[in-house]
Amino acid sequence: MAKIIAVTNQKGGVGKTTTAVNLASCLAYIGKKTLLIDCDPQGNSTSGVGADEQEHALSVYDCLADSGNTKNAVIKTKYINLYIIPSSADLSAAEIELAYEENREFFLKKSIAAIKDDFDFIIIDSPPSLGMITINILTAADSVLIPIQCEYYALEGVSQLIKTVKSIKKKLNPKIDIEGVLATMYDGRTNLSIQVLEEVKRFFPDKLYKTVIPRNIRLSEAPSFGEPIIKYDRTSKGASAYMALAKEVIDRNL
Repeated sequence: MAKIIAVTNQKGGVGKTTTAVNLASCLAYIGKKTLLIDCDPQGNSTSGVGADEQEHALSVYDCLADSGNTKNAVIKTKYINLYIIPSSADLSAAEIELAYEENREFFLKKSIAAIKDDFDFIIIDSPPSLGMITINILTAADSVLIPIQCEYYALEGVSQLIKTVKSIKKKLNPKIDIEGVLATMYDGRTNLSIQVLEEVKRFFPDKLYKTVIPRNIRLSEAPSFGEPIIKYDRTSKGASAYMALAKEVIDRNL
């Protein structure tokens, strides 16, 4: 049965999609059968692994509409062990449509139930909000990975996310927990990055990953080529960091 990890932070620009794409890709590269679910209507995880939503009949939106679609929505990427359920622009409408449904928090969980035995890991990329799609994601997930950028206001809004996770745990998903907190966009040459990392350590003393994701030009370039960093430049610092993160995730789940 797959470990389901939601990559979530309602603040944009923190490296959430970069983390979802590259963690999933590195887990697959190590040999873990991994499914990436793109629940962000922008579809950047979909394009980030070289998948084109226009080429595929089914998306996450179709899985939410009918859980019977889920198996057919899974696409094998060109990378070994890596699969994806793509996003689509229609997903933006799901926020409104789900609001009127009974048991609206459980639609994604029901969809994933049909496939979770087929994978070792399921990584879910979340939208930058705490709306109904994110509530569905947190209800379906075993744990939450929170990327936090090493910049001003890094912890802004994180306390609200923690409150939301606690509320979901109490009311909808008793097994959910914080998988870990990941420092991203780190630049060891600046006092700001060093200070922010120390602040995050104080805030999350037991949850912060040892792995720190550096600012890296190759990481920034890879999405425009539709490739995860392990394919685009596996010798880069970004690839080494995400490979280390994947191994740390595996170790935490042994």
